[in-house]
Amino acid sequence: MRVWLGVSRNFNLATHFYENNRVDGTIPSYDMDLMKIVSRRREHSGDRRWRPLGVAGPHRENSECHWRRLREMDELTREAANYRLCTRCVMDSSAPDLTFDASGVCNFCEETREIMARQILPQDQRERKRQELINRCLDNGKGKPYDCVVGVSGGVDSSYMLHLAKLEFGLRPLAVHLDNGWNGELANNNIERIVNGVGVDLFTHVIDWEENRDMQRSYFKAHVINIEALMDNAMLAVNYRMARCHKLNTILAGTNASTEGFRMPKGWSHDARDKKNIKAIQKRFGTIPIRTHWLQGHLDYLIDKRIFGVQWISGLDYVDYVKAQALEVLKDRYGYRPYPYKHYESIFTRFYQGYILPKKFGVDKRRVHLSTLVVSGQMTRDMALKHFETSPYPDAKLLHEDLEYVLKRLGFSRGEFEAYLAAPAVPHTAYPSESAFYERLYAAVRRLRIAFGGRMFNEKF
Repeated sequence: MRVWLGVSRNFNLATHFYENNRVDGTIPSYDMDLMKIVSRRREHSGDRRWRPLGVAGPHRENSECHWRRLREMDELTREAANYRLCTRCVMDSSAPDLTFDASGVCNFCEETREIMARQILPQDQRERKRQELINRCLDNGKGKPYDCVVGVSGGVDSSYMLHLAKLEFGLRPLAVHLDNGWNGELANNNIERIVNGVGVDLFTHVIDWEENRDMQRSYFKAHVINIEALMDNAMLAVNYRMARCHKLNTILAGTNASTEGFRMPKGWSHDARDKKNIKAIQKRFGTIPIRTHWLQGHLDYLIDKRIFGVQWISGLDYVDYVKAQALEVLKDRYGYRPYPYKHYESIFTRFYQGYILPKKFGVDKRRVHLSTLVVSGQMTRDMALKHFETSPYPDAKLLHEDLEYVLKRLGFSRGEFEAYLAAPAVPHTAYPSESAFYERLYAAVRRLRIAFGGRMFNEKF
């Protein structure tokens, strides 16, 4: 039996797999000649392919390099000895805020079970809440061309939400899509098939490419982890703005507890509504000001919710949502074609999650996505573990194509990108941010509700 460990630059474990998985999630004691600890850098040849530490490169190593390798091996061996894998899901000790109970079950599992218990209601309550939601949309849509907004990305969750809204709920949804310039052909085809198939109007907001390109370059230069915050924030802004424009009070979203119940570990992402952070990074590193890129901060969110009455509702929590069954409906009814992993409908998101996050930040988001399916009962743990026997990228040829495409579109040379990967990560809080203030505010409001007998809502305010 062999254990292979993929190790990031700062020696945090990024990926791993076992030829034979241990049920208790621990690493058994192996002789070193049966263990290959793999480094992401070939210090002498200059390329970044993995190779076993302590093995001579194409040139003879001097004594200083030799002892450095020995120190690295010692560090990695100790890291491997402390490695733990949850016995219920597939979260592991690469998450900095992971803890385990006496049974080896992680805190993320317990938190997610509590969230699911609150948000995934029993069938009778779910049916009653669903009818209340439908009535709310129909009442609000009287005399208007639409009853609600449904944001669509081309992914399974949002596509199925659009299908439900029109054909199961009997609503007249306005489909809203954000075109950030990174959609793949497959995503565009899926969106077209779904929209035409259900027979609804589609509003597509096309972001100014030069402005968006400069903002994305700024995020690379800032070395922060959540480059996708730009797109996530713009998506929120577009949906809320279209709801206000048509005087609609409901955004039916594909967000749900069944497939998205796990929170991101500390440091794996950053608040997408941190408008102050986005502006600060662009001001520091950008070359053009923000003029047309729609943004939504926490104050904008509160105004939309409390003054305009717009509610973001996770519509899939109002049905018995099983992702595999939803995918079959989409494939059979609309000719929908799936992606290998969650959010891979975007070329940039695929490259970001499949390459940049593991390579630079030591983060594999598949752990969160697959663990949610395991805890919700939609996937077995063994099935989830099988995914980590392969790269987060679908195949090497596609990786090469995406690398060349992303660098060309963003205007980075290969050398600049390699320097970016080698540089240390910088926390978002190194730049001005509004997140901490609003998190304290939301927490204070929740405590007041509890103190005065109100129930604790999942949604902020």
